[in-house]
Amino acid sequence: QVHLVESGGGLVQFGGSLRLSCVASGSIYVLNAMAWYRQAPGKQRELVARISGNGSPNYADSVKGRFTISRDAATTTISLQMNSLKPDDTAVYYCNLEELQGRRVVNYWGQGTQVTVSS
Repeated sequence: QVHLVESGGGLVQFGGSLRLSCVASGSIYVLNAMAWYRQAPGKQRELVARISGNGSPNYADSVKGRFTISRDAATTTISLQMNSLKPDDTAVYYCNLEELQGRRVVNYWGQGTQVTVSS
C-alpha cells in the first residue's frame, strides 16, 4: 500500500508564492508518474502538473510559466513551486501517484492541502 502525505499549503496574497511537497511511502512496484491535482469548490478535480517516471513534466495551460513541478527520485518526493498566485488558484491540492501493476495503472491520492489566494 502506498501512502502520500502533502504539506505546504496555506493562505497567500495575490502575486505571492507557495511550495507544496508530497512524500510517498510504502512499497511501489513500478512508478509511472506523480502529479498534482486541484479541486475548487463546486468544480471538478483537475490536473495541475504531472511528472513522469523519466522526469518529463507537463502542465495545465492555466499554470504554465508560473508553476514548476520537480521530483526527488531517491526519496519519491515531488514538489510544486507556485509563483504569481491568483485567486483562481484557490483550491484543495492533491498529490497523486500512478503505479503500474502489470498492464493496469493504480492511482493513489493524498489527503489534500488547502491553498487560498486572497485578492
